[in-house]
Amino acid sequence: MLYSCLRTGDDKTAHYFLQKLALRFGKNDERVMGLRGLYQEAMAEDSSALLQMLREYDEVLVEDPTNTPVRKRQITLLRSLSREADAINALVELLAASPTDIESWAELAEHYVSQGLYQQAEFCLEEILLSTPNAWNVHARLGEVLFVSTGTCPDRIGSLTESVRRFCRSIELCDGYIRGLYGLKLASEKLMAVIAEGAQNTVKTPSGDGENAHPVPSIEMLQKLSEKATSILAENARKPHYDQSAGSTDLAFVVDLLNSSTVSQER
Repeated sequence: MLYSCLRTGDDKTAHYFLQKLALRFGKNDERVMGLRGLYQEAMAEDSSALLQMLREYDEVLVEDPTNTPVRKRQITLLRSLSREADAINALVELLAASPTDIESWAELAEHYVSQGLYQQAEFCLEEILLSTPNAWNVHARLGEVLFVSTGTCPDRIGSLTESVRRFCRSIELCDGYIRGLYGLKLASEKLMAVIAEGAQNTVKTPSGDGENAHPVPSIEMLQKLSEKATSILAENARKPHYDQSAGSTDLAFVVDLLNSSTVSQER
């Protein structure tokens, strides 16, 4: 109810529920402290008030560095103030105290991606997969990060090979997963282009771990993967429930990708 009141601008009722929670659990309860911070942030009139909130969070965390709700409010506030480096440091401290916090690993990965630190983002996503190995969306996200990192990674073939593997895994875990199929088509076609420039027979994954070395897929295999992904994407795009007028972002990207592929083939 408190969240709903804040979203709708009912500040008076939100404060009422906050008081009730403080009476029930105590004003020093970690969750109550986090909610109080959320309320005060919503009531802040300018950036100076937000900076004052940040100082208050720092004081609380000096006394109790393991106060997770307050730490997360601090991280959210730092990000809203565009202090990415401080937000990353705060997340690292949070994960040092709570290394199984999947949401924090995911948020840290996005912070790293926004800063172009792809190798660190890959590490964060791999940490998530240690706890949730069947999370198809995380496999797809890792595939995306690997794909994007090829612009700066010296081992382009290794990154693309692992990207293809991750997209394949996401589709294996979630049949017909649009994001995975979209990524598989892009990654497989990109890898074919890089191989055509001159590639080695085998490469290591970006981790550089010799035990995780994977052979580069053949051109024929990559071609089949691309064609299969294209076929399924086209089939899904023709289904009645994929109504472009409904504002489906995934569909818009799929249609653009299929159209660009058609134009390329005609050329």
